Amino acid sequence: MLVAALWVTGLLAYQLPGPGWLRWVAVAAWAGFALTTALGVARARAGRWPGAVYVGALVLCGVWWLLLTPRQDRVWADDVAQRLKVVEFDGTHVVLDNVRDFTWRSEDDHDVRWVRRSYDLDQLRSADLVMSYWMGPMIAHTLISFGFADGRQLVFSLEIRKERGESFSALGGFFRKFEMTLVAAEETDIIRVRSNVRGEDVYLYRLHGMTREQLKGLFVSYLGEARKLDAAPAFYNTLTSNCTTIVYELAKQIAPGLPLDYRLLVSGYFAEYARDLGVLTPGVDFATLKARGHITDRARAAGNDPAFSQVIRQGVPGMQQGTAP
Repeated sequence: MLVAALWVTGLLAYQLPGPGWLRWVAVAAWAGFALTTALGVARARAGRWPGAVYVGALVLCGVWWLLLTPRQDRVWADDVAQRLKVVEFDGTHVVLDNVRDFTWRSEDDHDVRWVRRSYDLDQLRSADLVMSYWMGPMIAHTLISFGFADGRQLVFSLEIRKERGESFSALGGFFRKFEMTLVAAEETDIIRVRSNVRGEDVYLYRLHGMTREQLKGLFVSYLGEARKLDAAPAFYNTLTSNCTTIVYELAKQIAPGLPLDYRLLVSGYFAEYARDLGVLTPGVDFATLKARGHITDRARAAGNDPAFSQVIRQGVPGMQQGTAP
């Protein structure tokens, strides 16, 4: 009963329409009623009327939950305003629309630029795991950056699709508060904004052990996710549909035996999970990988340098080797 009561409390807090004060009045009223009813049941003193109201409230909230639907037509924040579109893909060459290429001076001061980019997947050479820590050591945002033979990088990142003026809430992510979107962006945008503007702590690791076909397969899996989210919106879920679980789900398509692990949920330790799978640079202990993969200072020193991607990789183990043979 208490677990169900907490779920209804969260639903009211994050989904009840109207002014904030009304939500908190409803939350307080429900919490008081639910606690009183639960204590009555525990002491075998609950009457039929409170129990019936309690069950009825759970049923109504369950129906409400099922009727919540994600949307594409909200007033979105600038950085998630456009949906990534796969314009053309013949199995090798891909054309993407709405690749993000912002110039950030501050969180509220930026040049909005969505561009069209073409890529030859036969020229894929590497994939890097990027971990950006914004709330202590246990929680990190996970990104994958693909490198091409011509030196270009393309980063994929599953993110909440914030409305204008909205901010992220990990708890809200359990209650269908946010839609999700797949962002494809230049490193000078999506990594630089985290390290240089938002003050996050960023680490980069070269992924190893994939063949060219596996590397291409991972990239194509992201294209499939982009098409799916472009065709129909979906809710972000802090536990089951987030920036880390999507990497696991997509990687599992090319390596079905990937084990489940608590570090898929405690995302700050996802790099250790990758190390244990043997996909980070071989022959280097994790402490060294982490220390030399800490790119925050290099990113801030690089500033607007056009060679940003090369500068942040200086000294990172495995960079000279690439991923695919």
